[in-house]
Amino acid sequence: MKTRMSFGGDEHIFVELDEEMSLDACFRALSLAKGVRESGIKGITEVCPANASFLVKFDPDVIAPEDLRAELAALDQATEHAESLLNTRIIEVPVFYNDPWTHETLMRFRERHQAPDVTDLEYAARINNYESVDALIAAHAASPWFVSMVGFVAGLPWLYQMVERAKQIEVPKYLRPRTDTPRLTVGHGGCLGCIYSVRGAGGYQMFGITPMPIYDPAQSISYLRDFMILFNPGDIVKFRPIGREEYDAIVAGVAEGRFKPRISSVTFSLDAFHADPAASNAKLVGVLNGY
Repeated sequence: MKTRMSFGGDEHIFVELDEEMSLDACFRALSLAKGVRESGIKGITEVCPANASFLVKFDPDVIAPEDLRAELAALDQATEHAESLLNTRIIEVPVFYNDPWTHETLMRFRERHQAPDVTDLEYAARINNYESVDALIAAHAASPWFVSMVGFVAGLPWLYQMVERAKQIEVPKYLRPRTDTPRLTVGHGGCLGCIYSVRGAGGYQMFGITPMPIYDPAQSISYLRDFMILFNPGDIVKFRPIGREEYDAIVAGVAEGRFKPRISSVTFSLDAFHADPAASNAKLVGVLNGY
């Protein structure tokens, strides 16, 4: 689709790169949003990237709306064929799948679900043609996930599964949203995953929970003292299944300041991913594991 720009009131321009979600659209949105930040265009006060779009806030007393739209169009054209390399981080997220807390919550809201006679994991396994919940969990944890945006609530990462489209896990959201979701629930809706950074309402299917905080407004957690939010758009996540014993050990480690997430710097090539997703993912995971 051709880039579409529309005004939002007197101080915003919404730039839409695509109508469907894809890694290419994510890359394009991140690349162009970065270009706008670094452009030095006077009057821009904030740039907020999303899955396949971004929002620009500007001061109309400094730059006229139509002048800014022309500047953005020129940047869009200049970056259309930009190199598809991203220097980023791969972060391991331990997950206690099928845990007792999300299970208790999902049972309280079964009347809002498409299949009230089964759990969220059982429903997701069934409609994605996995032979068992364990097979679904194995697939969920096998491939990396791309952080396409951070937001909706503070610190919440939106995650795009890095496999061929035909292999992506796809599950509809609840028929009616829950009024409660445990903090740090690992959820899934449509083709997107997420980690609920805070407790609250939600409509994504609940697969498990991580003991690793990702948002700390008090900045008291050792690895969140520099910034209260762990994830950035463009980060890559690798889930790792854990059991109750390791879950409890990590919770204790976080409380005592001993736990530190596994994070490695990595260069991701979109072209290499398209050429061979399995090989590209193996290389990313290899960097995380030190080989």
